Formats: sequence, structure tokens, C-alpha cells
Amino acid sequence: MKTKIITALMISAFSLIGFSQNVEFKAANFKDDKEGLKKATDAIKKGDEYYTLANEAIFQVQDPGLNYQLALLEYMTAQKFNAKNAELNFKIGVCYANSTDPFKSISYLNEAQKLDPACDPFMDYYYGYALQLENKFDDALKSYQNFENNYKKADNFAKFVSLRKSECKAAKGYIANPIRAWVDNVEELNTEFDDFAPSITTDGSEIVMTSNRPNGHTPNAAGGYDKDIYTSTLSDGKWSKPKQVKGSVNSTADDVSNNLSYDGTRMLIHRENEGQYDIYESKLSGLDWGNPTQMHFQISSNKANEKFASYSHDGWSIYFGRDNDSRANGFDIMYSAMQSKLQKDYMAATMVSAVNTKFNDGPIYMHIDGETMYIASQGHESIGGYDIFVSKKVAGQWTKPVNMGYPINTPYDDFFFASTANGKFAYIASNRAGGKGSYDIYKVTFWGPEKAPMTDVEDYLLASLAYPIKDASVEGTVEVNKKSFTVFKGITVDAMTKKPVEAMIEITDNATGKVIETFTTNSATGKFIITLASGKNYGIAVKAEGYLFHSENFDIPTGAADNLVNKVIELKNIAIGSKIALRNIFFDTGKSTLRPESNAELDRLMKLMKDVPGLKIEISGHTDNTGSASLNETLSQSRAEAVVSYLTSKGISGSRMTAKGYGSSKPIATNATDDGRQQNRRTEFEIKGN
Repeated sequence: MKTKIITALMISAFSLIGFSQNVEFKAANFKDDKEGLKKATDAIKKGDEYYTLANEAIFQVQDPGLNYQLALLEYMTAQKFNAKNAELNFKIGVCYANSTDPFKSISYLNEAQKLDPACDPFMDYYYGYALQLENKFDDALKSYQNFENNYKKADNFAKFVSLRKSECKAAKGYIANPIRAWVDNVEELNTEFDDFAPSITTDGSEIVMTSNRPNGHTPNAAGGYDKDIYTSTLSDGKWSKPKQVKGSVNSTADDVSNNLSYDGTRMLIHRENEGQYDIYESKLSGLDWGNPTQMHFQISSNKANEKFASYSHDGWSIYFGRDNDSRANGFDIMYSAMQSKLQKDYMAATMVSAVNTKFNDGPIYMHIDGETMYIASQGHESIGGYDIFVSKKVAGQWTKPVNMGYPINTPYDDFFFASTANGKFAYIASNRAGGKGSYDIYKVTFWGPEKAPMTDVEDYLLASLAYPIKDASVEGTVEVNKKSFTVFKGITVDAMTKKPVEAMIEITDNATGKVIETFTTNSATGKFIITLASGKNYGIAVKAEGYLFHSENFDIPTGAADNLVNKVIELKNIAIGSKIALRNIFFDTGKSTLRPESNAELDRLMKLMKDVPGLKIEISGHTDNTGSASLNETLSQSRAEAVVSYLTSKGISGSRMTAKGYGSSKPIATNATDDGRQQNRRTEFEIKGN
């Protein structure tokens, strides 16, 4: 009996040894399938040609193109024939490690390590990377150290080893102290293919993104599809199924979305053209994005590749990435601006030295506050792969980028950053484990500063897409945008038909009378969106041909909480009986003295009277019901006359105008609330003849 047991144990042991034995691609191992062996070895030989080219590019911090994918196609043919070869498993692992789906590299690199740890001089380096992806940072550090000790020829590879070791050390700290944020996979946007490059409108309601999902075009040599740009809208907390953007943006080449302008009417993209990447701009007209035009040569040069551009807060400065073939440092972040909005010539691009490293830097996202730059980088204090960093502009200089922390950043590639105006939400791309495959789009929800403990009260903060949780942790904080903004969005429609009207909107700083922004609403939808900083009183005038102009007034105090104003603006035809409230005419309290902030509104009315010479109007003053009726009528009459006097002084004939004070007799809202009384205190004009 003992002999049988010992024999069984020996057979079992030899079976285990045989299972982990490295099987070479030799005729002696495949005597019965010489044809299969030849096919496999030929595939490996062909794959090695692509593999060598890809490795050379990676070591020079350059794009390997399709070479790893082409090598992988050949290697997998050989893998089906013999899955127990250490060197082949190692090469497949390297191909996946440098792909958009690095998670797949782990099993192959582990297998290669088990079969033969000495199968390749770079085994310890890439095995360390597999351990790093599994968050086994101490073991990864040992493997990287073994590589340094044993492979003396890796001098030109030293910066990569140093980077990996730095990543592991940093990751231990960041993962142990996560920031106060959720990071949720936005499943409805993602596929098993690469879904990345998110860019959103400032209110967070529309997104553009890039994907290489099947698009009906001819596949490339590796069987993949070219990248196209897609769009989706948010409704009831869910994103619609992404559709290719309408218009002529997408082509049969790679088209990659970079950045939406803050009002959502312009888009920067990069596109491959004859082997070189350049930056283009497309403009929205109605429902269609126009044919992209190549950016100025200072941005899209003919001597380098340019990618991942971002508009700055002023709308005419561009930050972008450019590679530099003279130094193996990958893409650097550059900056160029027009000398003036009228001249349209860009200044020579300059490097933003404070944020660049010896590795790839970019994509870039410039926050609307003008003082915050979000960048993705393989350098700095990365946890692994691309991480997202934030830099602040202080005294005109950009600060050293700071890692945004875990769980935004992981040992995988985490890049792109598109934020809502208030900084509470952002969208990123990542190929971290647990997604649908390759790059996926994720939503970041910042919790904000820690709140004081509350007894017997559950504080759920903001709801995660995955689940709501009670805040009982003491994680570190992340600094989000501290400037306060109000997003003013809406549509312009005909007051009678409710159909969209293309209109011009003019934003004025009432304190200075200076026009700070002028734009046109969408011709097909009437949509518009603008972001206003706090601490100002704004006049908003809406004008369209054949319609009375419409005005709004927003007073946004300094430090006001972030707001979203969604407005349907109904424009009235220039017809007898049409009335319009002049919301940006201001008087001293209890008096009929016009304040200087009223000039911009009064001048718009003056222009309307001059543009329509036959127009005859009544200027009416209205009050709430506070105080005596007789005093209110007198005050409202005096104020109406003050407006007529101003217009007369500007050359408008008095015969075309009458002044009438109605006091509190014609309210348009309740006088029972502060807001209602505010609406009732107004100056109006009514068209009496045309």
C-alpha cells in the first residue's frame, strides 16, 4: 500500500513539473506536427519584426502605431499551437502591457515567469509591471530592483525603471489615503472597444467622445476600426446611446475629440493626415458640425505631431501637446494665443516648462476659471501609466502639477479631464480593471470638504451612480474649483409659435457698461449656454431680426453658490401691442434719477428706435403696492418721463414716445412675496404704432 501511495505521489509531482515546463518550438517536441510547427515559427518570426519596431518606439517615448497589435496577431497564431513557451508568453504579455487593455498582460507575464524567469532580459521589468497592476507594489519593487541589478545593458532604459519604482512608492501612499470622490463607470457610453476623450458642456448635459467601435469603415491591418467622434445627451440621470456627430467631422482617418468650447459651439479635434497628427477646429451650425479646418501653423506645424488641444477661458488661447523628435520625451505641453481677437494671428508656440516631464504630457483641460490646468502625464508623481494632475496659475506662472489622487488615478492609464463649471463633477477615461474593456469613460463625483459628525442623522452627500453610502470615513480632501460660476443656458423661441429663433445674445457688465461677450444661439434649436463668474451684475440682451429685444438681469454676489439657470426666452414680433420689460433700467431708491448702470439698456432701446423709424412706443412705469397709491403713481410717472427724456437727448423724436405711470395698478406677479414685488417694480415699453 505504501509503495502505491509513493508511486502515485511521484506521478503527481512529475505531472506538476511537466505542467510548468517550458516547451521550446523544436522539432523534437512536435514530431507529429511538423507543418504546424513551421506555421507557428513563421508567425513568431513575422511577429518579431513588428515587435522590434514597437519596442524601439516605446523606448523613445513615441507612438508604436499598430506594431504591437500586428505582432500580437502573429503571436496568437503560435500560441494556439504551443501555449507553454515562456518567451512567447512574455512577448504576448509585453504587447498587451503596451496596449489599451493592459489587464490582459497579467496572465501571460505570470505564465512566462512560472515557465522560465530567465526567458528574456526584460522579464523582471515587465513581471514587475504585472505585479504593479495587481497592486502588489512591494513585490513589484523587488522585481524592478532585480532588473536593475541583473541587466547592465539597460542604461538607456534607466529612466523607465526609475519611473516604475517611483510609481509603486507613490501608489502605496495614495491608495492608503483616498480622496473624497467616487469614480463610476458610465456604462451606457462604453463598449469593449476604446471609448475615451470625453468633453462636456459646462452644464454637464451634453458630451462628445471618441471611440473605435465598428463604424462601417474598412478595418485596418490589425482588424480594428478608425476612431470617430460621438455625442450623447443626459436625460433623467442617464446618457443616451452615443451617436456619431452630425456633419462632416468624421472621416476614414482617426478623428479624435479634444475639447468643446465652453458654450458648446466650437470643437477642437486632432486628425491623422498622411502619417502626421494635426489639430483642427469644427464649428456647430444648426445640428451639424462643419468641416474641420486646420489650426494656424503655430499650432498645427508641418514639422511635428500635435494632439489634445484645449481652449482657454478667454476663448482665443490654445494649449496643446506637441512631440519633439530631437529629445525622447514624448509630447510636451505648448501654448499659443492670438495677438488680438481681430487680427487672428497666433503667436509662436512656447513650452509650458513647469508642467512638462521626460515622458508624455497631455491631454490638457483648461478650466473656465483661467487659473486651473488639468493635465494627464506619464511623469511627475504618477501612480502608474497616465495620471491626472492639476496645476494652478500663481503670479502668472503655472505651479508644479499635483497628483489628483486615488481613486481618480490608478496603476493603469487615467487621462483626459472634462469638468462641469462648478467643479463638482468631471469625466475621465481609464483602462483600469473592471470596465467593459480597453478605455472606458468614468464619472468623477467630488464629495467636497468633510462635514462635522451628526448624531443619528445619515449624511448621504451626493449619490454615487453605483450606490449611495453613508459618509463615515476620514479620507483626505481634494481641492476643486473655488471660483463661483452660474451657468446660464436656455433656448430662444418665437413667443407665438414656440419655434426656435436664431438670436444674438449680448452680455454686459452693468457696472462698467462694457460688453463682455456676444454670441449667436443655435439656428436649428435656439439653444445657448454661457458661464458667468460671481461678483458682478450682468445685463443680458437678446436680439433677433424682426423681433423686439429681450433683456434679463442677473446679480451674482461674490461667493455665491454655484447655480444653473435654465431659461426659455420668448421673443416677440415687432407688432402693435407687443410689450417688453426693461429689466436693466435702474433708479435710485424712491427717486426717478437714472443710475449709470441703465445706459446700456437705454442705448439698446435707442438703437431699436433708430433701426425702426416708424416705431411709436409708450414708456410705462410700474411699482409694487408698498406705500400709498398716489405716491406710487407719481413716482412711476416720473420714472417713465426720465426714460423718455434720456431717449430725447439721444436724438429720438418726442412725438414718437409717451410716458405713463401706472403705479401698482398693473401687477404681473403677486405682491405677497419679495420676488413678486421685485417683478412688479419695472419699466416697460409697448408698441403703439409701426
